[in-house]
Amino acid sequence: QVQLVESGGGLVQAGGSLTLSCGSTGDILTMHNMGWYHQAPGKQRELVARIVHNGSTNYPDSVKGRFTISRDDRRTRVYLQMNSLKPEDTGRYYCNAWPSIAKYWAQGTQVTVSS
Repeated sequence: QVQLVESGGGLVQAGGSLTLSCGSTGDILTMHNMGWYHQAPGKQRELVARIVHNGSTNYPDSVKGRFTISRDDRRTRVYLQMNSLKPEDTGRYYCNAWPSIAKYWAQGTQVTVSS
């Protein structure tokens, strides 16, 4: 079964940085535009970064200038560099296709930002 696997989360102080990584057991990353999604406690999952086939990226205002999505040349991994982290960035982070595909939701990785 093809799946995505996220890693790199952890506990960090406000203002700190983390880099999340996403890999696939199949060819999801080569077939699809990809996104990183954030689910804060008690809230709906929302897109925080996306990268399309031509390499263009897009971010919501809430993370623009702080988060950077990238991928390796062979499209085996997608990364999310998170800088200047804020307590409101706390939550679970998931990678998925963009637009998201239900069957690809995985466990995600937890990010906790302390104030």
